[in-house]
Amino acid sequence: MLTRRREVALARLSLLLLFWREVCTIEVPLDPKIQQDLKQPPTIVKQSLKDYIVDPRDNIIIECEAKGNPVPTFSWRRNGKFFNVGKDPRVTMRKRSGTLEIGFRSGGRPEDYEGEYQCFATNDFGTALSNKILLRVSKSPLWPKEVLEPVVVTEGSPLVLPCNPPPGLPPPHTFWMNSAMMPITQDNRVSMGLNGDLYFSNVLAKDSTTDYSCNARFMFTHTIQQKNPFILKVQTKEPFNDTSGFNYTDLYSARGVAETTPTFLAPSGTVSSKMVLRGEELLLECIAAGVPTPSIKWFKKGGDLPMQKVRLEKFNKTLRVVGVSEEDSGEYICMANNKIGSIRHSISVQVKAAPYWLDRPSNLVLAPDENGRLVCRANGNPKPSIQWLVNGEPIETAPPNPSRKEMGDTLIFRSVQIGSSSVYQCNASNEHGYLLANAFVSILDMAPRMLGPKNQLLKVIENKRTFLDCPFFGSPLPELRWFKNGQGSGLDGGHYRVYINGTLEIKRVRPEDQGTYTCVASNIMGKVENQVRLEVKEPTRIDRAPAHLTVTRGSLARFDCRVKSDPTLPITVTWLKDDKPVNLGWRLKKDKDSLSIPNVHEGDEGTYTCTVKTELDEDSASARLTVLEDESLSPSNRSAMHADRPDPPMDLELSDLAERSLRLTWIPGDDNHSPIRQFLIQYEENHWDPGKWQNLTSCPGNLNTIILELSPFINYQFRVIAINDIGPSEPSLPSPRYRTSGAPPDAIPGNIQGMGTKKTNMEVTWKPLPDKEGNGPNLRYVVWWRRQDTADEWKNITTKEAKHVVHNTDTYTPYEIKVQAINDFGRGPESHVVIGHSGEDRPTEAPTNLQVSKVDSTKVNVHWNPVDPSSIMGEFKEYRAYYWRESSLLKGLSVNQEKKTKGFYVTSDEPTGILTGLIPYSNYKMYMVVANKQYEGPQSNTVKFQTKEGVPAAPKFFKIVQRYPDVYLEWDKPLEPNGILIGYMLKYQTVNGTRLGRMHMENFLPNVTDFSLRLPDRYTHYKFFLAARTQVGAGEVYAEESPHFTNEAYSKDQVDIATQGWFIGLMCAIALLVLILLIVCFIKRSRGGKYPVRDKKDLPLDSVDQKDQDGSFDYRDEDNKPLQGSQTSLDGNVKESDDSLVDYGEGGDGQFNEDGSFIGQYTVKKDKEETEGNESSEATSPVNAIYSLA
Repeated sequence: MLTRRREVALARLSLLLLFWREVCTIEVPLDPKIQQDLKQPPTIVKQSLKDYIVDPRDNIIIECEAKGNPVPTFSWRRNGKFFNVGKDPRVTMRKRSGTLEIGFRSGGRPEDYEGEYQCFATNDFGTALSNKILLRVSKSPLWPKEVLEPVVVTEGSPLVLPCNPPPGLPPPHTFWMNSAMMPITQDNRVSMGLNGDLYFSNVLAKDSTTDYSCNARFMFTHTIQQKNPFILKVQTKEPFNDTSGFNYTDLYSARGVAETTPTFLAPSGTVSSKMVLRGEELLLECIAAGVPTPSIKWFKKGGDLPMQKVRLEKFNKTLRVVGVSEEDSGEYICMANNKIGSIRHSISVQVKAAPYWLDRPSNLVLAPDENGRLVCRANGNPKPSIQWLVNGEPIETAPPNPSRKEMGDTLIFRSVQIGSSSVYQCNASNEHGYLLANAFVSILDMAPRMLGPKNQLLKVIENKRTFLDCPFFGSPLPELRWFKNGQGSGLDGGHYRVYINGTLEIKRVRPEDQGTYTCVASNIMGKVENQVRLEVKEPTRIDRAPAHLTVTRGSLARFDCRVKSDPTLPITVTWLKDDKPVNLGWRLKKDKDSLSIPNVHEGDEGTYTCTVKTELDEDSASARLTVLEDESLSPSNRSAMHADRPDPPMDLELSDLAERSLRLTWIPGDDNHSPIRQFLIQYEENHWDPGKWQNLTSCPGNLNTIILELSPFINYQFRVIAINDIGPSEPSLPSPRYRTSGAPPDAIPGNIQGMGTKKTNMEVTWKPLPDKEGNGPNLRYVVWWRRQDTADEWKNITTKEAKHVVHNTDTYTPYEIKVQAINDFGRGPESHVVIGHSGEDRPTEAPTNLQVSKVDSTKVNVHWNPVDPSSIMGEFKEYRAYYWRESSLLKGLSVNQEKKTKGFYVTSDEPTGILTGLIPYSNYKMYMVVANKQYEGPQSNTVKFQTKEGVPAAPKFFKIVQRYPDVYLEWDKPLEPNGILIGYMLKYQTVNGTRLGRMHMENFLPNVTDFSLRLPDRYTHYKFFLAARTQVGAGEVYAEESPHFTNEAYSKDQVDIATQGWFIGLMCAIALLVLILLIVCFIKRSRGGKYPVRDKKDLPLDSVDQKDQDGSFDYRDEDNKPLQGSQTSLDGNVKESDDSLVDYGEGGDGQFNEDGSFIGQYTVKKDKEETEGNESSEATSPVNAIYSLA
């Protein structure tokens, strides 16, 4: 029973937290006027470090800065008690600040002010706290006076020279020097430990040639303290000579030093432990003694060292891990070995953590009667405890606040009121440290204000997406509405959309959208409005763009650029040549619609771009100018001459022949009036792909020679293709062939893999080299393999295939693999070592103790005990749950019992998962297996569970039949009720375009599946929303609209005129009369005769035809010219002739014959030859069909 109550309480808490998560606080804009008037609790903006070490030679400054309105006042506590700043003459506080300055000109000791300080910033709305600042004075004590006796040691023995530096604050940096102030040379035999001691793995006679002094450097005071030097005397069996030319092994044997197995100098023993905090550096050390000098190697038990974070220092004796995290904990092993033996030391590393933020509380600004929450979540090791304070006092002893409720790491605020503003502190602490965060809750009431400029003018281009901004602020959050021209209801819907920030979007602005828009923001404190005047402009476009020109040198070139734009917008027309501004002057001239270039020459060639800009938009168009030398090629003399593709290159020649390169030279062909931009070099070889030309390289069009890099053992021939702006040339004739000599392979086989197809084999595969990369005959591959982490010899085999199967392997065993390509000229490079695995077998164990918890309507938590990793018999893929719906809790409802699966990739000791997508109110069964890449293991125990009741699916169908004056609705129960149906809920409302009527609601018992509704009139249109209900709530909504009646106006007493006989007869008579008139008109027209269009084109042009000087026609004003046979009235309007086809066409649109000519632009000729010619040329015209009837 208690468990059930606890689950209910947790469920309520989850719902409550979900509700509060959806609450949004007020975001105060950074507008200076609002910030000036905004009343705000204090906020700490600057403070000293928590661990604050100061130099005793300087004044002490403890920082504390805060902001707020009104300006905060400051006070301090020292060691938990009030610190009276005014009574201490050495202490002053800066104006409008809480920063303390402690001076010592008049005496005093800095050590007297050591302690823990905390700053309090207070105004009318609360108190903010700084961190607790631990103030300490830096110390650099002298080394104690001591007399050091000479250190006597036998050659080959280990030695440790202690440093023991004086305890400074902060600790000093140590290093070793001799009396001559020269650094002690360190190597794998002699090195300094982390504690500052100097370690000798073994002492040599040469070590006595100097003395050894430990030095401590204090960073704050910039001083170095030196310890008295050690004098080292080495007892030897042989006199010392300089043996720097020998290695250490030779030196030891030559001097009679006995070889010894390694022993550890630091740390001692075989096992030690280390604790480090998350985010800090982990430093592990292993220093070993022995003869010869041992080498150090590091390992991590159960995994590899994180090499991206690990640094090995001091000749591998120190392991440094930066940015420590929880996964860096574990057992680290250092191994010291020489040729005599090896030893190991195990260091158990435990990672703890000072508190760190998961969810830091942030300031909360609320309006009266609004809700909110402060969340303070932190993590650490151990788990930190959370304490809340209000204005610096524990929340337990603070004045009560009925709108506030504490729920662990969350403070809930509900229906806050004016006067309850405060600053809250969250303190998260454990044994390794603490976190302190301030977050204020400010209750703000403010009348609406407009933040943007007033009466703004906005110009936009027609058909563009447009945004009208209306930034506003107020508390409570104002409601904003838009109006156009001060009339009508608010704008929202259709092609208008209002965003929450006040912006009005017009999806595609039209000329009729022009006008004055007013935005009105209102709340309980008042209202304010602003206006935006919108002007819609025509788009700017180039309606006659410049065309490509080819002209003769010395002639005139003219580019057109006629622009159409909004007459109220000034335009700027600029010309560019090859993307650079054109220099207009005495020769190049620009007028309104064109650019003229007289007396053109080769320097004028290029691409000319006309760019038209207004303040709102722009348009551009480009054309190319080509200048010809020969006057006979002028367009006026040869109108068909254009730039063309270049001629193919000629006379290919091979030179500078080498093993893997040669020089190819050619003579370019004619560029045909378009400069060559590029040469493409192709090759063909007659062994692997005979007859197939392939791209090799390319070079710029101003070169005619190139050095080609070639592959070995290929019989090449080459050809060249020239490319200009028009396109590529035909290929040149092939060059002579050239065969390169063979060589060993250069490439490494790719995609090397090792995978087992059976549990006793491993198939090694790789991507073979392309034939052309074989570099010689008889290409084959050497495959190498051996078991990983063993000293086994490599096994190998040579094959021409792209795979090799290794047999008789253990199940799922890792192997090292490498592959090498060879040919008759030699061996290629070896590949990197790749790790492969032999085949997998079926897992031998099943997950145990399969359980479920937190069963919901559609999901359930799954728990189980994991299997032993060694029983998986392969690479772990997932735990796979098999589940199926056994039956529904509703009697008589058939279900689909198909099995489904879901995989869980979990490697923890207590694996869990969430099974989703279940159907409510059903009986389920489930079992689980573990799977590797190929097989599944045995089944776990089978568990049964029942999902809870949920909301139902949509009704099976929903039909609407409209028979005026009633609407009939019919539906059926859902296919998946997901529980016990308790009824149906029907909502409906009238719909008129984008306007919606008031919503009505009806509830029905579960056995009711129809409903009828009386329509008020024939034109009322409804939208219906139907949902089934269970105890949990309403389910998926089925929405339908009632069908429309005709849009004509009807009433019960009106008679439909279209159904009356007399009206139908009248309409038929009128139609017959119109048809007779049309036939008579066409017959009259045909008696005038016509002549063929093709003959008309050959007739001389009348004087009204406008010609350019070069004989071309200008049809720019064709639409405005009168037809032949028309007359112009005195007022300039065109009067149509009596026999124009415009009288008989639909509107004024002309008709076109099949050859595209325009019927009606020629006057009627009664000449017999023209009439006969017309009969043959227009036999297919629909008009001639009428003529033939006449």
